[in-house]
Amino acid sequence: MASQEIETLAAALAKLPGLGPRSARRAVLWLVKRRETALPALLDALATVGEALVECDTCGNVDTRNPCAICADPRRDQKSLCVVEDVADLWALDRAKLFTGKYHVLGGRLSALDGVRPEDLNIAKLLSRVEEGGVDEVVLAMNATLEGQTTAHYLAERLEAYPVRITQLAHGLPVGGELDYLDEGTLAQALRARRPVG
Repeated sequence: MASQEIETLAAALAKLPGLGPRSARRAVLWLVKRRETALPALLDALATVGEALVECDTCGNVDTRNPCAICADPRRDQKSLCVVEDVADLWALDRAKLFTGKYHVLGGRLSALDGVRPEDLNIAKLLSRVEEGGVDEVVLAMNATLEGQTTAHYLAERLEAYPVRITQLAHGLPVGGELDYLDEGTLAQALRARRPVG
């Protein structure tokens, strides 16, 4: 058995998404074997981020500066605004480098079961950003869940009062997906969103 301190470290790492108890122990062993080089670098990085981490006042992204790097980038398209549920969604979309506009993080999605109401999300700031002008298109990039689509529908209704084009991410068949392995909801959405060939 490892010491209590090592077990405490493994238990703390096991709370991270994607790491279970066994993966956390492997990570601890890797760090122990490289304690002269990897451990100090990890501790320094954690301390630096812990001290400098802030939420962007403009979009809700998490960064080490405010406004965040995306909001401060003058090369980004000021007229396109992509609305996402959380920061992980923003990072995933931006990592793909396919959307060149700005983002807005809601901080969750509407859910009657979980008691999440419109006033619990960052919707008022979204409406303020659109009302200020300069935005021609709002892309609703909600997850393809019931709550995500409910949130998108609610936002579309609220945004109808503004002179902006409201679009939504397409849903349907994934590239390389086989029909046999897809759920009924995905298949239904793909059929509803079918388009002409050629």
